[in-house]
Amino acid sequence: MQEYEVRRGHQENVEPTKLKAHMQKIFGNVQERDGKLLSSFGALKEISAWSSKKNALAVETKMDPSVADDIAQQTIKAYNTFLERATGFTAKERGKRAQKKAKDGKL
Repeated sequence: MQEYEVRRGHQENVEPTKLKAHMQKIFGNVQERDGKLLSSFGALKEISAWSSKKNALAVETKMDPSVADDIAQQTIKAYNTFLERATGFTAKERGKRAQKKAKDGKL
């Protein structure tokens, strides 16, 4: 499970209704089970997302490593788009934050 910080002012994006709308738009299908939103897309056999804290998004994924390269690229692009819309941080910003946490020993 990965946990992503949510940018200040974007907390409403991890509320269940908004999160479901983002997943529906990007991945095309969404189901709700046990308080988590589930979907699948391309190489993502399953992606589940939920609000873990007030300002954090938890995401769990199951991947299919046997897909073609073009499907893998589409999957990565869709996943990053989803995370950017939900958290307010770009992939580059999320990477920098993760590196800083690792350097500070908080990861």
